[in-house]
Amino acid sequence: MNVDGEGGASMEEKLVFMWGYLPGALPQRTPILSPLAVQLPRGGSSWRDVCGGGCGFAMAISDGGKLITWGSTDDLGQSYVTSGKHGETPEPFPLPAEAIIVKAAAGWAHCAAVTVGSEVYTWGWKECVPSGKVLGDSSAGSSVEKGIFDKQSLSLTEQVSPRSHGSRSSGGSVSGGIRGADETSKRRRVSPAKQVAESSSPVDEPLSAFPCLVTLNPGVRISSVAAGGRHTLALSDVGQVWGWGYGGEGQLGLGSRIRMVSSPHPVPCIDSSFNKDRAMGLARGNIGAEGQVYGVPGNYIKAIACGGRHSAVITDAGAVLTFGWGLYGQCGQGSTDDELSPTCVSSLLGIRIEGVAAGLWHTICISADGDVYAFGGNQFGQLGTGADQAETLPRLLEAPSLENVNARVVSCGARHSAIITEEGKTFCWGWNKYGQLGLGDVIDRNTPCEVPTDGYVAKNVACGWWHTLLLAESPT
Repeated sequence: MNVDGEGGASMEEKLVFMWGYLPGALPQRTPILSPLAVQLPRGGSSWRDVCGGGCGFAMAISDGGKLITWGSTDDLGQSYVTSGKHGETPEPFPLPAEAIIVKAAAGWAHCAAVTVGSEVYTWGWKECVPSGKVLGDSSAGSSVEKGIFDKQSLSLTEQVSPRSHGSRSSGGSVSGGIRGADETSKRRRVSPAKQVAESSSPVDEPLSAFPCLVTLNPGVRISSVAAGGRHTLALSDVGQVWGWGYGGEGQLGLGSRIRMVSSPHPVPCIDSSFNKDRAMGLARGNIGAEGQVYGVPGNYIKAIACGGRHSAVITDAGAVLTFGWGLYGQCGQGSTDDELSPTCVSSLLGIRIEGVAAGLWHTICISADGDVYAFGGNQFGQLGTGADQAETLPRLLEAPSLENVNARVVSCGARHSAIITEEGKTFCWGWNKYGQLGLGDVIDRNTPCEVPTDGYVAKNVACGWWHTLLLAESPT
């Protein structure tokens, strides 16, 4: 339920604020602890939307439909440009001139964008980029099919957090995915000279791919995208979900631990959930008093979200389905099992869910009544429950700060969460080592706290892994 920026005040009054860790956004490359206005690129008139950004970069959309990116091209020798080339100042990303962008999303090290014509462009870590029409000069590298953005010597799983600071997370590790304890993982230290030497090696396998136009079945029109650690979901205008990328924990919802899906496949959300409920109705609590097994309410999917290694979708009837990695309870099924197929979160049945967001290990939902429900990992207070215990079932947030507050927009970073209320206020909570909560300090919060925005009315919020972007309007 992202806000596109239409309606309300005039477009010229919209601003984008950023806070958290965006290397290169400040000359001294330090975290931004409080909301800071983002400068429009030269020639731009206003902002349309914010799209978060993955590891160390940010994305937003201008009123003219250009995808604007910024962040660091190099952070003290540790590269964050696997997802493409992002400059230190906001500027249009090099997509075709005719591509008018309306939605975009970024995972750990890949990006996807939807055009006004319902087409999808994607780029970044090459295993996240499916086959399609490649843009750019494919002769620039050894990969003719996908091209090369930048030959890099650091693999995705070796990149962790800014400057590899430790954390208090115990984490869990599943082979082949982003490490559960990514904060405590070590990444290679490569000198610039060695990095150049390795990058110029003819036997190097390129890690990045040029933007490509995703090949979908004829007639498929995409309306939104979501990007996770190494997987992508796309939602069509008729409510069908498509997925590609890594699926080793079931995050593609195809019923198996398929490690890599190289082309978009339909994710049978409602059908598969109905069949699974029929087989596991007792375990899932979906059997009525007469012993009848209920199918999943709804006829199509209206919203999608990707976490680090799990996914969540919402049906038109407001039911939530989750699938993927479940070690921290992030699928909300009352267990820590992986869910290989989309499965209804039965404890939320009867509550109409309007928005969902997923982080590295947690999931946040908001209801039509404006209530907030949280489940999954909680090592940094990212659930907002006032404690640090994980929750394997959705828990209603009852923090005093949310009393008489109706949530309307939700977003999750790696280990922090954010909502916008009906009144246009912004609340953040969770991990704050890099100022990603926008509260002026680096102290974690385990309950929602209001972010001071000088009276600006928040319209949309989008979290990157270690930062937050806010679309706001000037006070009237």
